Amino acid sequence: MARPAATGMIRSCTPADAARICEIYNHYVRETVVTFEETPVPEHEMARRIGEVTARLPWLVWEQDGSLKGYAYATSWKTRSAYRYTVESTVYLPPGATGRGLGTQLYTALIQNLRSLGVHCVIGGVALPNAASVALHERLGFTKTGHFREVGWKLGKWVDVGYWELLL
Repeated sequence: MARPAATGMIRSCTPADAARICEIYNHYVRETVVTFEETPVPEHEMARRIGEVTARLPWLVWEQDGSLKGYAYATSWKTRSAYRYTVESTVYLPPGATGRGLGTQLYTALIQNLRSLGVHCVIGGVALPNAASVALHERLGFTKTGHFREVGWKLGKWVDVGYWELLL
């Protein structure tokens, strides 16, 4: 399921992409509050996660000139069966790759894929403040539905989380 992007190709992720995904993701683990994970993820664990997600839901990557430049995926929102039509989505780009429309392309492709799978609700959680992520979600039609204050402690500070929802 490869599809052209403005300057690259969006395709399905495979466990073989784990090393590059770790490079991108672990920057955010080490340096930011964007993820509440605090320990860098090893390649074998990322490959396991990719396999687990892609068994049921999409994980897309953006590739340019043979190099992975970003990714977006969806996971189950909760484990109870009544939540089966709801997912949580995320998108990650390497530092310096933001602000060029890549996140919008990846997220749009992910949403289209989720729609075709019969997903009803997509939830995006955002560590706040994060104006770029808020703008991305709202540009794609997500509506803010919640704001939890000081629910995460990372890098020596309390972090709020907002939730945005898109009904497909």
